[in-house]
Amino acid sequence: MRRTYYLITLVFALVFLNNIVSAQCKGFAKKICKLELIPYIHDGNYHAAILTEGEEAELYKTFYSGQDYRLAICGSDALPDIEFKVIDAYKNVLYDNTEHNKSRVWDFNLDASQQLKITVKVPNSNTESEYPASGCVAIMFGFLDEE
Repeated sequence: MRRTYYLITLVFALVFLNNIVSAQCKGFAKKICKLELIPYIHDGNYHAAILTEGEEAELYKTFYSGQDYRLAICGSDALPDIEFKVIDAYKNVLYDNTEHNKSRVWDFNLDASQQLKITVKVPNSNTESEYPASGCVAIMFGFLDEE
């Protein structure tokens, strides 16, 4: 009985801590990363996660033709510069920030509406440390108001 109590307590603690970390990461996206979108209008979604050096994440998003977009990627100061690529359904790389001095933003307009895959990677830093760096990485989208 006592063992079950400890197990249930541990599960609740882990869920609670995960919610706190997610909320802090979302707060980072709102306060810091959203500024990267100016003068574009934020789409209202906050895509953020805790990543560690060497980890990758991907996100799929639909974009519409004739609309001007800005994609902004930012990471916590503890992390090295985030790498990202934008890939279409045919696996063509539309943008790779490693070819653009690891730029944090990409402004674009598409000829046809399509779903794109955005991959982000936290590269390994060159510093020798016992533990890899870990921190929040956010992917933000904005659009220009055509009115």
